[in-house]
Amino acid sequence: MVKIIFSDMDGTLLTSGNNLPEGFDAAMAELKRRNVIFAPASGRQYYSLLKSFEKYRDEFLFLAENGTLVMYKGEEVCSSPLGFEAARKVLRATEGFENILRVYCGKKDAYLRREQDTPEFHAELDKYYTHNGVVDSFYELNDIPLKIALFDPTANAKENIYDKLTQFYDSLQVVLSSDYWVDVMSPGINKGEAVKNIQRIMNFKREECAAFGDYLNDYEMMQAVDYGFAMTNAHPDLKKIARFETESNDEAGVLIGIRRLIAYGLI
Repeated sequence: MVKIIFSDMDGTLLTSGNNLPEGFDAAMAELKRRNVIFAPASGRQYYSLLKSFEKYRDEFLFLAENGTLVMYKGEEVCSSPLGFEAARKVLRATEGFENILRVYCGKKDAYLRREQDTPEFHAELDKYYTHNGVVDSFYELNDIPLKIALFDPTANAKENIYDKLTQFYDSLQVVLSSDYWVDVMSPGINKGEAVKNIQRIMNFKREECAAFGDYLNDYEMMQAVDYGFAMTNAHPDLKKIARFETESNDEAGVLIGIRRLIAYGLI
């Protein structure tokens, strides 16, 4: 029986208008009645997830920053910091990237450089990192870095960011999170490894876990659970390894998948 459900946010749970699907609260009430934990699993900041799910802050498990921080009922379950030295290497290597927003994602806050604090960039930052600040230099920060996030406003993050970070492929975890975002994290950490840590710490078996996703940063998460659902709108490579497929994010595919698990007696 499924006891915990992990769900990506953008392109998966949220509609294209960045809203929760109709019927979400009713579905969550049913999961609670059946003692199933819902776990948003996102590249978003923990505080951003809390803002989206304020009424569920003491019910949901939050897998934030692409798996580098896991929180439950206000307590840290586990974390995998990038580390100051590695963060500085990535920041130095990306200083010359033109028209790319660089975000230092710490445990306490997310930060951008003052020189990049334009209305357009800050509006994008606020979508995913609601707890943020502006600094003159990244190198003087004392906030433990979870990851470095890089944003390409032209939606060509693979070519303009990911393909330029080959020097870190063997030493760090470089993840294409969407057409716009690339995350650089501690080596070996991803949503899948975070799920495995949760399984170990909270005593969940993989057959007691389900997951929903749409992009390549959900790849390992699909492999860490028995019931993996790719959205209809998912990346083709994710569909190849997901056990199931469900409707798109604009058709409330996550809720439909949950209802199917219930109908088949798996919840």
